Formats: sequence, C-alpha cells, structure tokens
Amino acid sequence: MATVTIRQIDEKTKMRLRVRAAHHGRSMEEEAREILRSALRPSPAGKQNLSEAIRRRFAEFGGLELELVWSKYSKGSKWRGLVFKGAC
Repeated sequence: MATVTIRQIDEKTKMRLRVRAAHHGRSMEEEAREILRSALRPSPAGKQNLSEAIRRRFAEFGGLELELVWSKYSKGSKWRGLVFKGAC
C-alpha cells in the first residue's frame, strides 16, 4: 500500500473531516481513504439512459406502469403528462 501525506489542511476542513468520520464510525484516516475512493471511482461510460435508470430503480418493487396522456391543441397533439396505473 502507498502512503500519501497531505499538508497544510485548514482547521475548518480538518474539523469537518473529523465530524464526518465520527458520524460514519471511522477514523479520520479511513474517512479520507473512503472519500478518495468514492471521488475517484470510475464513472459509467457515456450518459445513462434515463428510462433504463428508472426501470432499474423500480424493478425491485415489481415495476411501474405509466401511460402517456395526449392533449389536442390547435397546433396538433402535444404530450401532456403521465398517469400512474394501478395502486401505489
């Protein structure tokens, strides 16, 4: 394992790190490692598909059915909103 030394951290930052570490039940050193791991975790390639992200989010609850509602305007059909189907 490598060792990294960070010098000249202002007191406010150090205090916030101490409080955050205590909140998570970790040492300041372990909290700093977790912050670095989290910040440097590889991000997913490309932009996520919003509809796929919503589907995955609700899959564990049995899914979610939505119905598009259209409304007629003088200039044609325009999307109006979503209606939830079934009991929530």
